[in-house]
Amino acid sequence: MKPTRGVLARCSASPLEEKLDELAQMMAEHMARPFPPGFRGLDIESRDMVMLDSDAYAYAACVHDGLLNEQAHVRLTRLTSAFGKVLPAIDDEYAAKYYTHLHNMVVLSAEIENQRRK
Repeated sequence: MKPTRGVLARCSASPLEEKLDELAQMMAEHMARPFPPGFRGLDIESRDMVMLDSDAYAYAACVHDGLLNEQAHVRLTRLTSAFGKVLPAIDDEYAAKYYTHLHNMVVLSAEIENQRRK
Protein backbone atom coordinates (compact mmCIF):
# COMPACT_ATOMS: atom_id res chain seq x y z
CA MET A 1 0.00 0.00 0.00
CA LYS A 2 1.43 3.37 -1.04
CA PRO A 3 1.28 6.31 1.36
CA THR A 4 -0.95 9.16 0.26
CA ARG A 5 0.44 12.52 -0.79
CA GLY A 6 -0.72 14.06 2.52
CA VAL A 7 1.18 11.47 4.54
CA LEU A 8 4.32 12.04 2.49
CA ALA A 9 4.01 15.78 2.94
CA ARG A 10 3.72 15.40 6.72
CA CYS A 11 6.70 13.02 6.82
CA SER A 12 8.88 15.51 4.99
CA ALA A 13 7.66 18.62 6.81
CA SER A 14 10.23 20.45 8.91
CA PRO A 15 9.60 20.98 12.63
CA LEU A 16 8.96 24.67 11.87
CA GLU A 17 6.39 23.81 9.21
CA GLU A 18 4.69 21.43 11.62
CA LYS A 19 4.47 24.16 14.25
CA LEU A 20 3.10 26.60 11.67
CA ASP A 21 0.44 24.05 10.73
CA GLU A 22 -0.40 23.58 14.40
CA LEU A 23 -0.63 27.36 14.84
CA ALA A 24 -2.97 27.65 11.84
CA GLN A 25 -5.17 24.93 13.34
CA MET A 26 -5.26 26.68 16.71
CA MET A 27 -6.16 29.97 15.04
CA ALA A 28 -9.02 28.31 13.15
CA GLU A 29 -10.27 26.68 16.35
CA HIS A 30 -10.14 30.02 18.12
CA MET A 31 -12.16 31.76 15.43
CA ALA A 32 -14.83 29.05 15.70
CA ARG A 33 -15.34 29.67 19.42
CA PRO A 34 -17.74 32.31 20.67
CA PHE A 35 -16.29 35.04 22.87
CA PRO A 36 -17.03 34.34 26.56
CA PRO A 37 -20.30 35.91 27.69
CA GLY A 38 -19.81 38.71 30.18
CA PHE A 39 -16.17 39.35 29.25
CA ARG A 40 -16.75 42.33 26.94
CA GLY A 41 -15.65 45.44 28.79
CA LEU A 42 -14.17 43.37 31.61
CA ASP A 43 -10.69 44.08 32.93
CA ILE A 44 -8.78 41.38 34.80
CA GLU A 45 -5.40 42.23 36.32
CA SER A 46 -5.58 45.58 34.48
CA ARG A 47 -5.98 43.84 31.10
CA ASP A 48 -9.00 44.47 28.88
CA MET A 49 -10.18 40.98 27.98
CA VAL A 50 -11.31 41.91 24.47
CA MET A 51 -7.94 43.51 23.73
CA LEU A 52 -6.10 40.53 25.19
CA ASP A 53 -8.04 38.28 22.81
CA SER A 54 -7.46 40.61 19.87
CA ASP A 55 -3.75 41.05 20.57
CA ALA A 56 -3.18 37.32 20.98
CA TYR A 57 -4.81 36.51 17.66
CA ALA A 58 -3.08 39.38 15.85
CA TYR A 59 0.38 38.33 17.03
CA ALA A 60 -0.32 34.70 16.15
CA ALA A 61 -1.38 35.78 12.65
CA CYS A 62 1.74 37.91 12.24
CA VAL A 63 4.00 35.06 13.38
CA HIS A 64 2.20 32.68 11.06
CA ASP A 65 2.83 35.05 8.16
CA GLY A 66 6.50 35.79 8.91
CA LEU A 67 9.19 36.98 11.29
CA LEU A 68 8.30 39.79 13.70
CA ASN A 69 10.38 42.92 14.02
CA GLU A 70 12.23 43.41 17.32
CA GLN A 71 9.58 45.68 18.86
CA ALA A 72 6.76 43.24 18.03
CA HIS A 73 8.85 40.36 19.39
CA VAL A 74 9.20 42.18 22.72
CA ARG A 75 5.42 42.82 22.81
CA LEU A 76 4.73 39.14 22.11
CA THR A 77 6.94 38.20 25.06
CA ARG A 78 5.05 40.65 27.31
CA LEU A 79 1.74 39.29 26.08
CA THR A 80 2.82 35.77 27.00
CA SER A 81 3.56 36.88 30.55
CA ALA A 82 0.26 38.79 30.79
CA PHE A 83 -1.60 35.50 30.48
CA GLY A 84 0.29 34.22 33.51
CA LYS A 85 -1.39 36.94 35.59
CA VAL A 86 -4.82 36.83 33.96
CA LEU A 87 -5.49 33.09 33.75
CA PRO A 88 -5.46 32.37 37.52
CA ALA A 89 -7.95 35.20 38.05
CA ILE A 90 -10.58 33.82 35.63
CA ASP A 91 -13.25 31.95 37.56
CA ASP A 92 -15.60 31.15 34.66
CA GLU A 93 -15.02 27.61 33.30
CA TYR A 94 -15.71 28.40 29.63
CA ALA A 95 -13.69 31.64 29.74
CA ALA A 96 -10.80 29.83 31.42
CA LYS A 97 -10.71 27.27 28.59
CA TYR A 98 -11.09 30.02 25.98
CA TYR A 99 -8.21 32.09 27.34
CA THR A 100 -6.05 29.03 28.03
CA HIS A 101 -6.37 28.15 24.35
CA LEU A 102 -5.34 31.71 23.48
CA HIS A 103 -2.40 31.48 25.87
CA ASN A 104 -1.27 28.22 24.26
CA MET A 105 -1.55 29.88 20.85
CA VAL A 106 0.63 32.78 22.00
CA VAL A 107 3.19 30.41 23.55
CA LEU A 108 3.37 28.45 20.29
CA SER A 109 3.75 31.73 18.39
CA ALA A 110 6.67 32.68 20.65
CA GLU A 111 8.26 29.25 20.14
CA ILE A 112 8.00 29.65 16.36
CA GLU A 113 9.40 33.16 16.55
CA ASN A 114 12.32 32.02 18.71
CA GLN A 115 13.04 29.11 16.40
CA ARG A 116 13.17 31.45 13.39
CA ARG A 117 15.61 33.75 15.19
CA LYS A 118 18.15 30.96 15.74
